[in-house]
Amino acid sequence: MTSQTTIDTTGSGGDAPAVSSDATSAKGMRGHPWLTLITVAVGVMMVALDGTIVAIANPAIGEDLKATWSDLQWITNAYFLALAVSLITAGKLGDRFGHRQTFLIGVAGFAASSAAIGLSQGITMVIVFRVFQGLFGALLMPAALGLLRATFPAEKLNMAIGIWGMVIGASTAGGPILGGVLVEHVSWQSVFFINVPVGVLAVALGVWILLDHRAENAPRSFDLLGIAALSAAVFCLVWAIIKAPEWGWGDTGVWAFIIGSLASFGFFAFWETKVKEPLIPLGLFRSVPLSAGVVLMVLMAISFMGGLFFVTFYLQGVRGLGPVDAGLHLLPLTGMMIVGSPLAGAMITKVGPRIPLAGGMALTALAMYGMSTLDTDTASAVMSLWFALLGLGLAPVMVGATEVIVGNAPLELSGVAGGLQQSAMQVGGSLGTAVLGAVMASKVDNDLPGNWTGAGLPPLTPEQLEGAATAVQKGGAPVPPGTPEAIAGKIADVAHETFISGMSAASLVAAGVAVVAVLVAFLTKKGENAGAGAGAAHI
Repeated sequence: MTSQTTIDTTGSGGDAPAVSSDATSAKGMRGHPWLTLITVAVGVMMVALDGTIVAIANPAIGEDLKATWSDLQWITNAYFLALAVSLITAGKLGDRFGHRQTFLIGVAGFAASSAAIGLSQGITMVIVFRVFQGLFGALLMPAALGLLRATFPAEKLNMAIGIWGMVIGASTAGGPILGGVLVEHVSWQSVFFINVPVGVLAVALGVWILLDHRAENAPRSFDLLGIAALSAAVFCLVWAIIKAPEWGWGDTGVWAFIIGSLASFGFFAFWETKVKEPLIPLGLFRSVPLSAGVVLMVLMAISFMGGLFFVTFYLQGVRGLGPVDAGLHLLPLTGMMIVGSPLAGAMITKVGPRIPLAGGMALTALAMYGMSTLDTDTASAVMSLWFALLGLGLAPVMVGATEVIVGNAPLELSGVAGGLQQSAMQVGGSLGTAVLGAVMASKVDNDLPGNWTGAGLPPLTPEQLEGAATAVQKGGAPVPPGTPEAIAGKIADVAHETFISGMSAASLVAAGVAVVAVLVAFLTKKGENAGAGAGAAHI
Protein backbone atom coordinates (compact mmCIF):
# COMPACT_ATOMS: atom_id res chain seq x y z
CA MET A 1 0.00 0.00 0.00
CA THR A 2 1.51 3.33 -1.01
CA SER A 3 0.44 6.86 -0.09
CA GLN A 4 1.17 10.06 -1.97
CA THR A 5 2.64 12.86 0.09
CA THR A 6 1.97 16.57 -0.05
CA ILE A 7 4.15 19.01 1.83
CA ASP A 8 3.15 22.33 3.39
CA THR A 9 6.21 24.57 2.94
CA THR A 10 4.78 27.31 5.10
CA GLY A 11 3.87 25.10 8.03
CA SER A 12 0.54 26.90 8.20
CA GLY A 13 -1.78 24.02 7.56
CA GLY A 14 -3.67 22.29 4.81
CA ASP A 15 -4.56 25.46 2.83
CA ALA A 16 -0.99 26.02 1.63
CA PRO A 17 -0.11 24.82 -1.88
CA ALA A 18 1.28 21.31 -2.07
CA VAL A 19 4.70 20.92 -3.60
CA SER A 20 7.01 17.98 -4.04
CA SER A 21 9.98 17.06 -1.88
CA ASP A 22 12.29 17.87 -4.82
CA ALA A 23 11.04 21.42 -4.90
CA THR A 24 11.37 21.98 -1.22
CA SER A 25 14.84 20.47 -1.04
CA ALA A 26 16.13 23.52 -2.84
CA LYS A 27 14.99 25.76 -0.01
CA GLY A 28 17.98 24.83 2.11
CA MET A 29 17.70 23.77 5.71
CA ARG A 30 13.90 23.61 6.01
CA GLY A 31 12.90 19.98 5.78
CA HIS A 32 16.47 18.67 5.69
CA PRO A 33 16.24 15.09 7.08
CA TRP A 34 19.24 15.13 9.42
CA LEU A 35 18.40 18.58 10.78
CA THR A 36 14.82 17.35 11.27
CA LEU A 37 16.21 14.44 13.26
CA ILE A 38 18.25 16.75 15.50
CA THR A 39 15.21 18.95 16.08
CA VAL A 40 12.83 16.17 17.09
CA ALA A 41 15.55 14.53 19.20
CA VAL A 42 15.85 17.68 21.32
CA GLY A 43 12.11 17.64 22.01
CA VAL A 44 11.84 13.90 22.63
CA MET A 45 14.77 14.08 25.04
CA MET A 46 12.65 16.13 27.48
CA VAL A 47 9.89 13.53 27.65
CA ALA A 48 12.27 10.57 27.99
CA LEU A 49 14.25 12.31 30.73
CA ASP A 50 11.13 13.08 32.73
CA GLY A 51 10.25 9.40 32.83
CA THR A 52 13.13 8.70 35.25
CA ILE A 53 14.68 11.99 36.38
CA VAL A 54 11.74 12.86 38.65
CA ALA A 55 12.12 9.69 40.74
CA ILE A 56 15.39 11.09 42.12
CA ALA A 57 13.67 14.35 43.06
CA ASN A 58 10.73 12.73 44.87
CA PRO A 59 12.33 12.58 48.36
CA ALA A 60 13.26 16.28 48.18
CA ILE A 61 9.79 17.20 46.87
CA GLY A 62 8.18 15.23 49.69
CA GLU A 63 10.26 16.98 52.35
CA ASP A 64 9.81 20.47 50.92
CA LEU A 65 6.07 20.22 50.19
CA LYS A 66 5.19 17.92 53.12
CA ALA A 67 3.87 15.29 50.71
CA THR A 68 2.67 11.83 51.72
CA TRP A 69 3.95 8.61 50.13
CA SER A 70 0.71 8.43 48.13
CA ASP A 71 1.27 12.00 46.88
CA LEU A 72 4.76 11.11 45.69
CA GLN A 73 3.44 8.06 43.85
CA TRP A 74 0.98 10.29 42.05
CA ILE A 75 3.76 12.55 40.81
CA THR A 76 4.87 9.60 38.68
CA ASN A 77 1.49 7.94 38.10
CA ALA A 78 -0.27 11.12 36.94
CA TYR A 79 2.38 11.66 34.28
CA PHE A 80 2.40 8.11 32.93
CA LEU A 81 -1.39 7.80 33.08
CA ALA A 82 -1.95 10.99 31.05
CA LEU A 83 0.77 9.97 28.61
CA ALA A 84 -0.53 6.43 28.07
CA VAL A 85 -4.19 7.42 27.70
CA SER A 86 -3.62 10.16 25.12
CA LEU A 87 -0.78 8.87 22.91
CA ILE A 88 -2.87 7.28 20.13
CA THR A 89 -5.34 10.17 20.04
CA ALA A 90 -2.41 12.60 19.92
CA GLY A 91 -0.97 10.62 17.01
CA LYS A 92 -4.29 11.00 15.19
CA LEU A 93 -4.18 14.76 15.77
CA GLY A 94 -0.79 14.83 14.04
CA ASP A 95 -2.11 12.83 11.10
CA ARG A 96 -5.06 15.25 10.80
CA PHE A 97 -3.49 18.66 11.42
CA GLY A 98 0.15 18.01 10.59
CA HIS A 99 2.99 16.60 12.64
CA ARG A 100 4.96 19.85 12.59
CA GLN A 101 2.24 21.85 14.34
CA THR A 102 1.49 19.05 16.78
CA PHE A 103 5.16 18.68 17.66
CA LEU A 104 5.63 22.41 18.26
CA ILE A 105 2.53 22.65 20.46
CA GLY A 106 3.64 19.58 22.40
CA VAL A 107 7.14 20.94 23.02
CA ALA A 108 5.93 24.40 24.03
CA GLY A 109 3.25 22.97 26.33
CA PHE A 110 5.65 20.49 27.93
CA ALA A 111 8.19 23.23 28.68
CA ALA A 112 5.49 25.54 30.08
CA SER A 113 4.08 22.76 32.28
CA SER A 114 7.59 22.03 33.55
CA ALA A 115 8.07 25.66 34.51
CA ALA A 116 4.69 25.66 36.28
CA ILE A 117 5.74 22.61 38.34
CA GLY A 118 8.96 24.34 39.37
CA LEU A 119 6.95 27.35 40.54
CA SER A 120 4.31 25.28 42.38
CA GLN A 121 3.90 25.88 46.10
CA GLY A 122 1.87 22.76 46.88
CA ILE A 123 1.85 19.08 45.98
CA THR A 124 -1.60 19.30 44.36
CA MET A 125 -0.36 21.76 41.75
CA VAL A 126 2.69 19.60 41.08
CA ILE A 127 0.42 16.63 40.33
CA VAL A 128 -1.96 18.71 38.17
CA PHE A 129 0.85 20.06 36.02
CA ARG A 130 2.38 16.56 35.76
CA VAL A 131 -0.89 15.59 34.04
CA PHE A 132 -0.38 18.46 31.59
CA GLN A 133 3.20 17.32 31.04
CA GLY A 134 1.89 13.89 30.10
CA LEU A 135 -0.71 15.30 27.71
CA PHE A 136 1.77 17.57 25.91
CA GLY A 137 4.38 14.80 25.89
CA ALA A 138 1.84 12.60 24.14
CA LEU A 139 1.46 15.24 21.42
CA LEU A 140 5.14 15.49 20.58
CA MET A 141 6.25 11.82 20.75
CA PRO A 142 4.13 10.36 17.89
CA ALA A 143 4.59 13.58 15.92
CA ALA A 144 8.36 13.12 16.10
CA LEU A 145 8.09 9.66 14.58
CA GLY A 146 5.66 10.93 11.95
CA LEU A 147 8.13 13.64 10.91
CA LEU A 148 10.97 11.12 10.62
CA ARG A 149 8.81 8.70 8.63
CA ALA A 150 7.77 11.41 6.16
CA THR A 151 11.23 12.99 5.84
CA PHE A 152 13.62 10.07 5.47
CA PRO A 153 13.70 7.71 2.49
CA ALA A 154 13.36 4.00 3.25
CA GLU A 155 17.08 3.24 3.05
CA LYS A 156 17.88 5.90 5.69
CA LEU A 157 14.86 5.47 7.96
CA ASN A 158 16.34 2.74 10.17
CA MET A 159 19.45 4.80 10.85
CA ALA A 160 17.26 7.78 11.78
CA ILE A 161 15.12 5.67 14.10
CA GLY A 162 18.34 4.23 15.53
CA ILE A 163 19.55 7.67 16.53
CA TRP A 164 16.06 8.56 17.77
CA GLY A 165 16.04 5.39 19.91
CA MET A 166 19.54 6.22 21.14
CA VAL A 167 18.31 9.59 22.41
CA ILE A 168 15.35 7.98 24.20
CA GLY A 169 17.48 5.21 25.72
CA ALA A 170 20.27 7.53 26.80
CA SER A 171 17.81 10.05 28.25
CA THR A 172 15.86 7.36 30.12
CA ALA A 173 18.97 5.77 31.58
CA GLY A 174 20.72 9.11 32.15
CA GLY A 175 17.79 10.66 34.02
CA PRO A 176 18.90 9.41 37.45
CA ILE A 177 22.42 10.79 36.92
CA LEU A 178 21.29 14.26 35.87
CA GLY A 179 18.54 14.26 38.49
CA GLY A 180 21.00 13.34 41.22
CA VAL A 181 23.37 16.15 40.27
CA LEU A 182 20.59 18.75 40.09
CA VAL A 183 18.90 17.71 43.35
CA GLU A 184 22.17 17.50 45.29
CA HIS A 185 23.72 20.71 44.00
CA VAL A 186 20.81 22.97 42.94
CA SER A 187 17.21 22.12 43.98
CA TRP A 188 14.37 19.76 43.10
CA GLN A 189 12.77 22.59 41.11
CA SER A 190 15.78 22.60 38.77
CA VAL A 191 14.80 19.10 37.59
CA PHE A 192 11.78 20.75 35.95
CA PHE A 193 13.24 24.16 35.10
CA ILE A 194 15.89 22.49 32.93
CA ASN A 195 13.14 21.66 30.42
CA VAL A 196 12.49 25.35 29.74
CA PRO A 197 15.70 26.19 27.81
CA VAL A 198 15.56 22.78 26.11
CA GLY A 199 11.97 23.46 25.05
CA VAL A 200 12.81 26.95 23.79
CA LEU A 201 15.65 25.48 21.71
CA ALA A 202 13.38 22.75 20.30
CA VAL A 203 10.67 25.27 19.35
CA ALA A 204 13.20 27.60 17.72
CA LEU A 205 14.70 24.75 15.72
CA GLY A 206 11.23 23.45 14.84
CA VAL A 207 10.04 26.78 13.46
CA TRP A 208 13.25 27.09 11.45
CA ILE A 209 13.78 23.50 10.29
CA LEU A 210 10.63 21.41 10.31
CA LEU A 211 8.53 20.95 7.18
CA ASP A 212 4.94 19.75 7.31
CA HIS A 213 4.26 16.56 5.34
CA ARG A 214 0.67 15.53 4.62
CA ALA A 215 -0.61 12.35 3.04
CA GLU A 216 -3.26 13.13 0.40
CA ASN A 217 -5.69 10.71 2.05
CA ALA A 218 -5.01 11.93 5.60
CA PRO A 219 -8.06 11.74 7.93
CA ARG A 220 -10.45 14.69 7.80
CA SER A 221 -12.74 13.90 10.73
CA PHE A 222 -12.52 12.64 14.29
CA ASP A 223 -13.91 9.45 15.75
CA LEU A 224 -14.98 11.03 19.04
CA LEU A 225 -16.76 7.95 20.39
CA GLY A 226 -13.76 5.81 19.45
CA ILE A 227 -11.45 8.23 21.24
CA ALA A 228 -13.64 8.07 24.37
CA ALA A 229 -13.83 4.26 24.31
CA LEU A 230 -10.09 3.78 23.75
CA SER A 231 -9.20 6.36 26.39
CA ALA A 232 -11.49 4.64 28.91
CA ALA A 233 -9.99 1.24 28.05
CA VAL A 234 -6.40 2.39 28.45
CA PHE A 235 -7.20 4.39 31.59
CA CYS A 236 -8.87 1.40 33.30
CA LEU A 237 -6.02 -0.91 32.31
CA VAL A 238 -3.23 1.41 33.48
CA TRP A 239 -5.16 2.35 36.64
CA ALA A 240 -5.56 -1.32 37.54
CA ILE A 241 -1.84 -1.87 36.98
CA ILE A 242 -0.93 1.16 39.10
CA LYS A 243 -3.22 0.23 42.01
CA ALA A 244 -2.59 -3.54 42.01
CA PRO A 245 0.58 -3.34 44.18
CA GLU A 246 -1.35 -1.31 46.78
CA TRP A 247 -4.70 -3.11 46.65
CA GLY A 248 -3.44 -6.60 45.76
CA TRP A 249 -4.03 -8.53 42.53
CA GLY A 250 -6.91 -10.41 44.12
CA ASP A 251 -8.79 -7.23 45.05
CA THR A 252 -12.24 -6.84 43.47
CA GLY A 253 -11.50 -3.20 42.63
CA VAL A 254 -8.49 -4.17 40.52
CA TRP A 255 -10.51 -6.78 38.65
CA ALA A 256 -13.40 -4.35 38.19
CA PHE A 257 -11.07 -1.98 36.35
CA ILE A 258 -9.57 -4.85 34.31
CA ILE A 259 -13.07 -6.02 33.30
CA GLY A 260 -14.02 -2.42 32.52
CA SER A 261 -10.93 -2.13 30.34
CA LEU A 262 -11.76 -5.34 28.44
CA ALA A 263 -15.36 -4.18 27.93
CA SER A 264 -14.19 -0.79 26.65
CA PHE A 265 -11.68 -2.41 24.30
CA GLY A 266 -14.46 -4.71 23.04
CA PHE A 267 -16.82 -1.80 22.36
CA PHE A 268 -13.98 0.13 20.73
CA ALA A 269 -13.23 -2.78 18.37
CA PHE A 270 -16.93 -3.07 17.47
CA TRP A 271 -17.32 0.67 16.89
CA GLU A 272 -14.23 0.93 14.70
CA THR A 273 -15.86 -1.42 12.17
CA LYS A 274 -18.88 0.91 11.90
CA VAL A 275 -17.45 4.44 11.75
CA LYS A 276 -16.45 6.00 8.41
CA GLU A 277 -13.02 7.27 9.55
CA PRO A 278 -11.99 5.14 12.56
CA LEU A 279 -9.41 6.23 15.09
CA ILE A 280 -7.46 3.02 14.42
CA PRO A 281 -8.53 1.08 11.33
CA LEU A 282 -8.58 -2.50 12.62
CA GLY A 283 -7.27 -3.62 9.26
CA LEU A 284 -3.95 -2.22 10.47
CA PHE A 285 -3.61 -5.29 12.69
CA ARG A 286 -4.00 -7.65 9.74
CA SER A 287 -0.32 -6.93 9.33
CA VAL A 288 1.25 -9.71 11.39
CA PRO A 289 4.63 -7.88 11.53
CA LEU A 290 2.99 -4.70 12.87
CA SER A 291 1.02 -6.63 15.51
CA ALA A 292 4.17 -8.56 16.44
CA GLY A 293 6.05 -5.27 16.75
CA VAL A 294 3.47 -3.92 19.21
CA VAL A 295 3.59 -7.11 21.31
CA LEU A 296 7.39 -7.09 21.17
CA MET A 297 7.50 -3.50 22.43
CA VAL A 298 5.26 -4.43 25.38
CA LEU A 299 7.41 -7.46 26.27
CA MET A 300 10.64 -5.48 25.94
CA ALA A 301 9.31 -2.73 28.22
CA ILE A 302 8.21 -5.30 30.83
CA SER A 303 11.75 -6.70 30.97
CA PHE A 304 13.59 -3.39 30.75
CA MET A 305 11.49 -1.00 32.84
CA GLY A 306 10.52 -3.62 35.41
CA GLY A 307 14.08 -4.90 35.81
CA LEU A 308 15.64 -1.42 35.93
CA PHE A 309 13.16 -0.40 38.64
CA PHE A 310 14.74 -2.82 41.13
CA VAL A 311 18.31 -2.10 40.09
CA THR A 312 18.05 1.48 41.37
CA PHE A 313 16.88 0.22 44.79
CA TYR A 314 19.66 -2.38 44.78
CA LEU A 315 22.36 0.19 44.06
CA GLN A 316 21.13 2.77 46.57
CA GLY A 317 19.59 0.58 49.29
CA VAL A 318 21.72 -2.56 49.33
CA ARG A 319 25.02 -1.17 48.01
CA GLY A 320 24.63 2.16 49.82
CA LEU A 321 25.40 4.36 46.82
CA GLY A 322 24.19 7.95 46.48
CA PRO A 323 21.93 8.97 43.57
CA VAL A 324 24.83 10.25 41.46
CA ASP A 325 27.04 7.21 42.10
CA ALA A 326 24.12 4.88 41.38
CA GLY A 327 23.54 6.67 38.10
CA LEU A 328 27.22 6.41 37.21
CA HIS A 329 27.09 2.64 37.77
CA LEU A 330 24.42 2.52 35.05
CA LEU A 331 26.68 4.23 32.51
CA PRO A 332 27.57 0.92 30.80
CA LEU A 333 23.86 0.47 30.05
CA THR A 334 23.54 4.03 28.75
CA GLY A 335 26.78 3.83 26.79
CA MET A 336 25.88 0.61 25.00
CA MET A 337 22.49 2.02 24.03
CA ILE A 338 24.17 5.13 22.64
CA VAL A 339 26.67 3.10 20.66
CA GLY A 340 24.36 0.23 19.77
CA SER A 341 21.29 2.09 18.48
CA PRO A 342 22.81 3.62 15.30
CA LEU A 343 24.70 0.37 14.64
CA ALA A 344 21.44 -1.54 15.05
CA GLY A 345 19.78 0.81 12.56
CA ALA A 346 22.49 0.09 9.99
CA MET A 347 22.28 -3.67 10.62
CA ILE A 348 18.49 -3.72 10.30
CA THR A 349 18.73 -1.85 7.01
CA LYS A 350 21.09 -4.55 5.68
CA VAL A 351 19.57 -7.79 6.98
CA GLY A 352 16.05 -6.78 8.04
CA PRO A 353 14.68 -6.58 11.59
CA ARG A 354 14.02 -10.26 12.37
CA ILE A 355 17.51 -11.48 13.33
CA PRO A 356 18.60 -8.27 15.16
CA LEU A 357 15.34 -8.23 17.13
CA ALA A 358 15.56 -11.89 18.12
CA GLY A 359 19.26 -11.51 18.98
CA GLY A 360 18.59 -8.36 20.98
CA MET A 361 15.91 -10.01 23.09
CA ALA A 362 18.16 -13.05 23.60
CA LEU A 363 20.89 -10.76 24.95
CA THR A 364 18.27 -9.04 27.12
CA ALA A 365 17.22 -12.42 28.53
CA LEU A 366 20.85 -13.29 29.27
CA ALA A 367 21.42 -9.91 30.94
CA MET A 368 18.32 -10.29 33.14
CA TYR A 369 19.49 -13.77 34.12
CA GLY A 370 22.87 -12.27 35.03
CA MET A 371 21.16 -9.61 37.14
CA SER A 372 19.40 -12.39 39.06
CA THR A 373 22.86 -13.46 40.30
CA LEU A 374 23.78 -10.08 41.82
CA ASP A 375 24.63 -10.17 45.52
CA THR A 376 25.57 -7.73 48.28
CA ASP A 377 29.25 -7.92 47.34
CA THR A 378 29.14 -8.46 43.56
CA ALA A 379 32.13 -6.75 41.95
CA SER A 380 31.44 -3.54 40.03
CA ALA A 381 33.04 -5.05 36.91
CA VAL A 382 30.53 -7.92 36.95
CA MET A 383 27.60 -5.52 37.42
CA SER A 384 28.92 -3.41 34.54
CA LEU A 385 29.08 -6.48 32.31
CA TRP A 386 25.39 -7.32 32.83
CA PHE A 387 24.33 -3.65 32.47
CA ALA A 388 26.34 -3.31 29.25
CA LEU A 389 24.85 -6.53 27.88
CA LEU A 390 21.36 -5.22 28.66
CA GLY A 391 22.05 -1.99 26.76
CA LEU A 392 23.45 -3.93 23.82
CA GLY A 393 20.36 -6.14 23.73
CA LEU A 394 17.85 -3.31 24.04
CA ALA A 395 19.34 -1.15 21.27
CA PRO A 396 18.20 -3.24 18.27
CA VAL A 397 14.79 -3.82 19.87
CA MET A 398 14.10 -0.11 20.42
CA VAL A 399 15.07 0.59 16.81
CA GLY A 400 13.70 -2.50 15.08
CA ALA A 401 10.31 -2.71 16.80
CA THR A 402 9.72 0.98 16.11
CA GLU A 403 10.57 0.55 12.42
CA VAL A 404 8.36 -2.55 12.18
CA ILE A 405 5.35 -0.72 13.67
CA VAL A 406 5.74 2.61 11.86
CA GLY A 407 7.08 1.16 8.61
CA ASN A 408 4.21 -1.34 8.26
CA ALA A 409 1.57 1.38 8.68
CA PRO A 410 0.38 3.58 5.79
CA LEU A 411 1.91 7.06 5.74
CA GLU A 412 -1.42 8.70 6.54
CA LEU A 413 -1.50 6.69 9.79
CA SER A 414 2.12 7.27 10.79
CA GLY A 415 1.04 9.36 13.79
CA VAL A 416 -1.34 6.67 15.00
CA ALA A 417 1.41 4.08 14.49
CA GLY A 418 3.80 6.24 16.51
CA GLY A 419 1.16 6.48 19.23
CA LEU A 420 0.78 2.69 19.19
CA GLN A 421 4.53 2.26 19.58
CA GLN A 422 4.72 4.64 22.52
CA SER A 423 1.54 3.30 24.14
CA ALA A 424 2.93 -0.23 23.96
CA MET A 425 6.10 0.94 25.69
CA GLN A 426 4.25 2.87 28.42
CA VAL A 427 1.78 0.07 29.15
CA GLY A 428 4.59 -2.49 29.10
CA GLY A 429 6.67 -0.40 31.49
CA SER A 430 3.77 0.01 33.91
CA LEU A 431 2.90 -3.67 33.63
CA GLY A 432 6.52 -4.67 34.20
CA THR A 433 6.83 -2.56 37.33
CA ALA A 434 3.52 -3.90 38.70
CA VAL A 435 3.95 -7.58 37.82
CA LEU A 436 7.62 -7.80 38.78
CA GLY A 437 6.78 -5.77 41.87
CA ALA A 438 4.20 -8.40 42.79
CA VAL A 439 6.82 -11.12 42.32
CA MET A 440 9.23 -9.18 44.53
CA ALA A 441 6.57 -8.61 47.23
CA SER A 442 5.52 -12.25 47.24
CA LYS A 443 9.11 -13.47 47.57
CA VAL A 444 9.89 -10.98 50.35
CA ASP A 445 6.71 -11.86 52.26
CA ASN A 446 7.59 -15.55 51.94
CA ASP A 447 11.28 -15.31 52.91
CA LEU A 448 11.43 -12.51 55.46
CA PRO A 449 9.88 -14.32 58.47
CA GLY A 450 12.22 -17.31 58.12
CA ASN A 451 15.30 -15.16 57.51
CA TRP A 452 14.40 -12.96 60.48
CA THR A 453 13.93 -15.90 62.83
CA GLY A 454 17.00 -17.69 61.49
CA ALA A 455 19.17 -14.68 62.36
CA GLY A 456 18.03 -14.89 65.99
CA LEU A 457 16.26 -11.52 65.92
CA PRO A 458 13.35 -10.71 68.27
CA PRO A 459 9.98 -11.86 66.87
CA LEU A 460 7.79 -9.29 65.11
CA THR A 461 4.06 -8.71 65.38
CA PRO A 462 2.09 -9.06 62.11
CA GLU A 463 1.93 -5.26 61.82
CA GLN A 464 5.68 -4.91 62.40
CA LEU A 465 6.36 -7.67 59.87
CA GLU A 466 4.24 -5.91 57.27
CA GLY A 467 6.10 -2.65 57.81
CA ALA A 468 9.45 -4.41 57.64
CA ALA A 469 8.48 -6.15 54.39
CA THR A 470 7.53 -2.80 52.83
CA ALA A 471 10.93 -1.35 53.76
CA VAL A 472 12.80 -4.42 52.48
CA GLN A 473 11.04 -4.25 49.07
CA LYS A 474 12.71 -0.86 48.57
CA GLY A 475 16.15 -2.14 49.58
CA GLY A 476 15.94 -0.57 53.04
CA ALA A 477 16.67 -2.05 56.44
CA PRO A 478 13.87 -1.62 59.04
CA VAL A 479 16.14 -0.63 61.93
CA PRO A 480 14.24 1.14 64.76
CA PRO A 481 15.95 4.22 66.31
CA GLY A 482 18.22 3.37 69.21
CA THR A 483 18.82 -0.22 68.12
CA PRO A 484 22.22 -1.53 69.32
CA GLU A 485 24.82 -1.65 66.55
CA ALA A 486 25.17 -5.45 66.59
CA ILE A 487 21.40 -5.96 66.23
CA ALA A 488 21.17 -3.23 63.57
CA GLY A 489 23.85 -5.02 61.56
CA LYS A 490 21.92 -8.30 61.73
CA ILE A 491 18.70 -6.56 60.62
CA ALA A 492 20.51 -4.96 57.68
CA ASP A 493 21.97 -8.32 56.63
CA VAL A 494 18.56 -10.01 56.76
CA ALA A 495 16.90 -7.15 54.88
CA HIS A 496 19.49 -7.13 52.12
CA GLU A 497 19.52 -10.92 51.79
CA THR A 498 15.73 -10.94 51.51
CA PHE A 499 15.67 -8.06 49.01
CA ILE A 500 18.21 -9.84 46.81
CA SER A 501 16.15 -13.03 46.83
CA GLY A 502 13.14 -11.00 45.69
CA MET A 503 15.11 -9.13 43.02
CA SER A 504 16.53 -12.43 41.78
CA ALA A 505 13.04 -13.90 41.37
CA ALA A 506 11.79 -10.78 39.58
CA SER A 507 14.84 -10.77 37.26
CA LEU A 508 14.26 -14.42 36.35
CA VAL A 509 10.65 -13.62 35.44
CA ALA A 510 11.90 -10.70 33.31
CA ALA A 511 14.34 -13.08 31.62
CA GLY A 512 11.45 -15.45 30.86
CA VAL A 513 9.44 -12.61 29.32
CA ALA A 514 12.44 -11.75 27.15
CA VAL A 515 12.65 -15.37 25.95
CA VAL A 516 9.01 -15.19 24.84
CA ALA A 517 9.87 -11.96 23.04
CA VAL A 518 12.59 -13.81 21.08
CA LEU A 519 9.87 -16.02 19.58
CA VAL A 520 7.64 -13.01 18.79
CA ALA A 521 10.58 -11.34 17.02
CA PHE A 522 10.57 -14.06 14.36
CA LEU A 523 7.13 -12.84 13.24
CA THR A 524 8.46 -9.42 12.27
CA LYS A 525 9.73 -8.20 8.92
CA LYS A 526 10.72 -4.97 7.19
CA GLY A 527 8.02 -2.32 6.90
CA GLU A 528 5.99 -2.78 3.73
CA ASN A 529 5.19 0.93 3.55
CA ALA A 530 8.57 2.32 4.61
CA GLY A 531 9.15 3.66 1.12
CA ALA A 532 6.03 5.84 1.26
CA GLY A 533 7.91 8.68 2.93
CA ALA A 534 10.02 11.38 1.38
CA GLY A 535 11.94 9.12 -0.95
CA ALA A 536 13.22 12.06 -2.93
CA ALA A 537 14.24 14.09 0.10
CA HIS A 538 17.65 15.71 0.07
CA ILE A 539 20.05 13.72 2.26
